[in-house]
Amino acid sequence: MAAFTAKDVSALRQRTGAGMMDCKKALEENDGDIEKAVEWLRTKGIAKAESRAGRAASEGKIVALTSPDGKTGVLVELNSETDFVARNEAFGQTAYQIANAVHDHKETDGIVHNAENSPIMAVAFGDSANLAEALKMLTGTIGENIVLRRYAKLGGEGAVGSYVHHNGKVAALVELSGAHGEEAQKLASTIAEHIAAGVPSVPVSVTRDDVPAELVDRERRIFTEQAAASGKPENIVQKMVDGRIDKFYKEITLLDQPWVRDDSKTIRDLVKGLGANVSIKRFARFQMGQE
Repeated sequence: MAAFTAKDVSALRQRTGAGMMDCKKALEENDGDIEKAVEWLRTKGIAKAESRAGRAASEGKIVALTSPDGKTGVLVELNSETDFVARNEAFGQTAYQIANAVHDHKETDGIVHNAENSPIMAVAFGDSANLAEALKMLTGTIGENIVLRRYAKLGGEGAVGSYVHHNGKVAALVELSGAHGEEAQKLASTIAEHIAAGVPSVPVSVTRDDVPAELVDRERRIFTEQAAASGKPENIVQKMVDGRIDKFYKEITLLDQPWVRDDSKTIRDLVKGLGANVSIKRFARFQMGQE
């Protein structure tokens, strides 16, 4: 029998929404390999959709900060053990103080997915020797483990906009190139709101060219097996697969996605509306409890 644990079954259920027995069967059929089990469940049509991210047990607050000139933006996710602590005023103040520290840290650029051993932990912070010590002190004061989980800093010569959902659990940051000023910042914030909404899905990349090849290959395998099961001729199967792949791209590529506020327009349309030389350089999206 394949080697896997009850924890593996639970993780597979969280990712796919499939039943326990189906998850056990998928792991048995794939020698305990979770990634292959996910693909097996999707091919069989048992998992209707896979969550892009694994779940993590955490509460906390996500905050955003944008520089006065609108050229630089920061996202910070600070975790606690309970939502009660996350709503604590001192906790919120600490999150914004960390965001300021990230903004002022010249070496930081892009997304830092694991803050624990990152350079930001060594910067001077408040009355403490560094941020790492400050978080230890806050943990002792509040009585819960307080962890800086991840952070991002985007910016350059263009414009940056942010959006934080009212519950502080989802946020996004967008950097535009080829434009700056208030109008560009507003567009970046509008796109950040769209990304935070995750409709029709959380975007994987800005353009089709940036989608990881292995992700497309996996979807093509799944679609091919599903289409072949229909018994239709090979040329028809190929057209079906190509159509599904095109739809897949439109769902996960930011520029191709219909705007969440008006699905008659795509994000590409919004960007073009600001000028022919404007483009989305990069984005970051944080959601509490997800990778």
